[in-house]
Amino acid sequence: MRHFFCKLHGPRATFPADITPEERALMKEHADYWREQMSKGYAVVFGPVMDPAGAYGILVMQLPDDMAPEPLVDGDPVMKAERGFRFEIHPMHAVLPPPA
Repeated sequence: MRHFFCKLHGPRATFPADITPEERALMKEHADYWREQMSKGYAVVFGPVMDPAGAYGILVMQLPDDMAPEPLVDGDPVMKAERGFRFEIHPMHAVLPPPA
């Protein structure tokens, strides 16, 4: 298994304080998508981080060795909508304690 830390950047520095109704619906689709990936064992944890310097989302993925993270990220409704969201994907070298 390989693990990845992902950081989701919103479409602008003021997001989500000024979220639009369209973006709110898109974020619901986004959360539903990652809940589905969680049910498959691919998403370990995800959610918003309300950093005073600027909010962002985090995602930790656990994937089989032969599975790349990019297709899952690209399948996220916020990415497919092309509304200015951006993911960073970072491989993790260790996960402690090791998965059971």
